[in-house]
Amino acid sequence: MNRRDFIRNGALSLAALKLGEVISLSPTKLEAKEIKTFQDFNTLAKNIKGIQRVPSVCLNCSTICGMTVLVKNGQILGVEGNPLDPNSEGKLCAKAHGGVNAVDYPERIVYPLKRVGKRGDGLWKRITMEEAYEMMSSKIKKCLDDKKPEGIVFHGGRNKMGDITGRFMDAVGSPVILNHRALCSSNKRAANYTTIGDTSWETVDARKCKYFLNFGSNFLENHQGGFALMKRFIEAKQNGAKLITFDTRLSNTAGKSDEWYAPYPSSEGAIALAMANVIMQKNLYNEKFINEWCNTSVEEFKEQIKTYTPEFAQKQSGIAAKDIERMAIEFAKAAPNCAAFTNRGSQAHYNGLHNDRAVVILNALVGSIGQEGGYAYGGSKSKKDFPMPKPIPPKPKFTTDLEDPQLYPFANKWQKMRVSELCYDKIKTKKHGIQVYMSYTISSPQTWPEGPQTAVEVLKDEKLIPFHVCSDVVYSEMAHYADLILPDATYFERYTIEGRNAYELIPYFVLRQPAVKPPYDCENFADTLIKVAKRLGEPVAKYFAFDSYEEFISLRFSTLPKREGLSGFEYMKKYGAWVEDKPKNYEPYNHKLSQKDLDGSFVENNIVYKTKKGKKTAIGIIKDGQKVKGFKTPSRKFEIVSNDIIKYSKKLGLDETGFPHFKMPKSLKEKKDDELVLTTFKWNVHTQARTAPQKYLTEIVHDNPMWINTKTAKKYGVKNGDMVDITTYRPKEGYKASQNEVVGTMRVKAFVTEGIHPEVLAISNSLGMNYGGRVPKARNGLKQNLKAYPEHEDLDLNGHIWWDKRLGGSGNGFNPNNVIPVNPAPLAGMQSWNDTICKIQKV
Repeated sequence: MNRRDFIRNGALSLAALKLGEVISLSPTKLEAKEIKTFQDFNTLAKNIKGIQRVPSVCLNCSTICGMTVLVKNGQILGVEGNPLDPNSEGKLCAKAHGGVNAVDYPERIVYPLKRVGKRGDGLWKRITMEEAYEMMSSKIKKCLDDKKPEGIVFHGGRNKMGDITGRFMDAVGSPVILNHRALCSSNKRAANYTTIGDTSWETVDARKCKYFLNFGSNFLENHQGGFALMKRFIEAKQNGAKLITFDTRLSNTAGKSDEWYAPYPSSEGAIALAMANVIMQKNLYNEKFINEWCNTSVEEFKEQIKTYTPEFAQKQSGIAAKDIERMAIEFAKAAPNCAAFTNRGSQAHYNGLHNDRAVVILNALVGSIGQEGGYAYGGSKSKKDFPMPKPIPPKPKFTTDLEDPQLYPFANKWQKMRVSELCYDKIKTKKHGIQVYMSYTISSPQTWPEGPQTAVEVLKDEKLIPFHVCSDVVYSEMAHYADLILPDATYFERYTIEGRNAYELIPYFVLRQPAVKPPYDCENFADTLIKVAKRLGEPVAKYFAFDSYEEFISLRFSTLPKREGLSGFEYMKKYGAWVEDKPKNYEPYNHKLSQKDLDGSFVENNIVYKTKKGKKTAIGIIKDGQKVKGFKTPSRKFEIVSNDIIKYSKKLGLDETGFPHFKMPKSLKEKKDDELVLTTFKWNVHTQARTAPQKYLTEIVHDNPMWINTKTAKKYGVKNGDMVDITTYRPKEGYKASQNEVVGTMRVKAFVTEGIHPEVLAISNSLGMNYGGRVPKARNGLKQNLKAYPEHEDLDLNGHIWWDKRLGGSGNGFNPNNVIPVNPAPLAGMQSWNDTICKIQKV
């Protein structure tokens, strides 16, 4: 059966699938019947002639690489890179190719389903989309009638349609938009925000970089934007560049480095500050940049970091002082063609904000900020380049502690709710009343710390969350606890405007567009919200004077100039990418302000201000008599001393000077000899819980044993493949601090290796799922004959899941989030993934 028949048969079979019939999606109730097969694929090799090439964008991770979807007769035959995407430059990784599996997955949800019985029992009945719209609109309308718009909550994971979901929430008057940022990159972004004023991550000018100083980034596999960085690094490496990596685990990036060091967890800030000390004491700093662009003097900074010697860093990290000193000298001598950068390994700690600030500041000391081959940033298109269709709904004039937690001020500085790991605890303690909970592309029971406990407990409780509507492609961990499941469109079947930090430092954007139509009742959640908004009537409906998300995207592109005689929308559909005709964005802080920028401006203390909405806002700085943009910080300078850290710490009663500093998290500092540190990491072929149902990716990685050092394993009598019990404890400071409270115990298989710090254990995430079909569960067999699924079958899933335990395979892996405590870091609220103290015992 080909895809055209797949869609056609879906329509023909509606009469056979009775509306209202109760079905079970519970994995404990298996029923296998003969079903039509979908095994005779029209392969690319057979069908290259007459193939249609549709430009689009991958969404199997956050890197969003431009791709061309190869389509014939309504069936996707494969993908290839779009060479017009300036970031990925026509190359794709395994995730992009594996993502095709999601479209024709035989256990894809293709009809809307309404819960029957208790929430979590797995009993459902199929309803129509019209009934689904009515359910949603009636529940939302009650909140509006009761004057309680905050009872409407939207919770998105990798939500690339924030333009329409945010518009919907503004229109109904609710500020409660939750996300997953604190589980991902909050400390890293906050470090950039409090130094250079940028709210994304760095864009290393990698092709021309000669010295890469990498603190905890596995960019050859899964750094945000890592694919573009990886490609450029390889070219730099061929030209003699050097890579130094600090990572507790021998990742693929560490393995490809010139030098790999495994520091004690959370000590990266001590190493960076010691390197700064060496650079300053040996007069290797860029005096001109510090004097002109930094907000502290050379002598003041020397005084602040004088105690952070290489010997101090050696004591904290275990890395030899002589090596720290040597690398600092090498780094400084490579300037400005050098970059010190970070990721999860350094920032996912209780002290992660200052770890990452210390690393970013290294670039300022040697003058590589914004330089060719250095620590670059900016250059991306902004939301202002794609204006929203009018009328635009007003923003709610109030906030709640659920999406705007005041204890973590950097969490709401540039986007709301970055302390997402706390949301279920807040709901559980009834600090926020929810009536309608809309979840989209998120699977918190799987991906949250303590998700299998707290998230599940809250999601099951009908008093805490009276109505939960989940839009998803498969029967996920999240969908299992919903009241209404909406069959979502895959990213091959919908529109989105996309853009990332531009690795060519020239503004660009790309368009995701449908390569095929969504089958059966599957629908883009954006279109669902548009239809629900219209049903709600005025005043909500007036903000949705368009009939589809496609029309909405077309309107957003309406201000683009014509190219080749095509409108912006038609041009993007044809080519998939738009690159501005601008020079590379080097030294963005030194760009002159335009006359338009300066209209209505005034100068105070050498800083250029404008009054916007009654608030005085800095837009630039006077330098050499010229009004230039400067950095996007309160002082418009690179802030070695962070004014925002001083301001917000004072409000919270925290003792902060604004300078970067190092303090080992209490749990790690007081770790006992019989305790270890549990960390987690990501494989290159998986993204949270989204990719596990994609058979080719899970075939590559389906097992995630616990990495343990050879010496440590010998101490506990553990051999490769042995089963080990891990018991974890709450942190000794911060949220729910405790001396010895157990979080949980899990049994996991050991992988004994030299490639990890002796006091560290590591387990990858994204596996160990309970739902999602046969692939993520590693269960061979014929598909259940359920009315929620399409009629076709994939014979690979009946015998070819060779990692099925019943065939002697390794199974579907483990979910380490089961035993990792909720632990938000100060100020930014980033989840401290890599600070978990544990004990192990061989089974």
